[in-house]
Amino acid sequence: MAFKDTTKKPFLEDRDVNVFIGLDYPLQLSTGTEGYFASTATTIEAVKNNIRLLLSTDKGERLMQPNLGSGLQRFLFEQFTDELRIMIENEIVETFTFWMPFVELRDIQISMSDNSTFGKNTMKVKINFNIRKDPNTLASVVVDIGE
Repeated sequence: MAFKDTTKKPFLEDRDVNVFIGLDYPLQLSTGTEGYFASTATTIEAVKNNIRLLLSTDKGERLMQPNLGSGLQRFLFEQFTDELRIMIENEIVETFTFWMPFVELRDIQISMSDNSTFGKNTMKVKINFNIRKDPNTLASVVVDIGE
């Protein structure tokens, strides 16, 4: 006799417009029916917010979670070479493997901008990804580090 595995939750598609996944960032008051704060209505929107927050958080910044974050800020004032790009990509892949294993990284693009103003280095990270259980949905997120 076959048994249904109830230990794993099935992947839920976003069909019900009255179900909200998570908070929308930046935090703002809701103008709709989702509650006090504005919320995300789809899984992709919630994952995009989680990716932005994960990459923007430095390791040790979160109280009681010293390993949460990517630690990309430490690369801001380094000379931008191919070796540094590989180190940044490895850091991002390791962070996603530990904190967001349900996300499949498709492409990582990294660019540095060195403005003429003193102390205004920024890093732009663009990530193309999909959710492992739904490989047909491809989305991208752009995160600015150092602003």
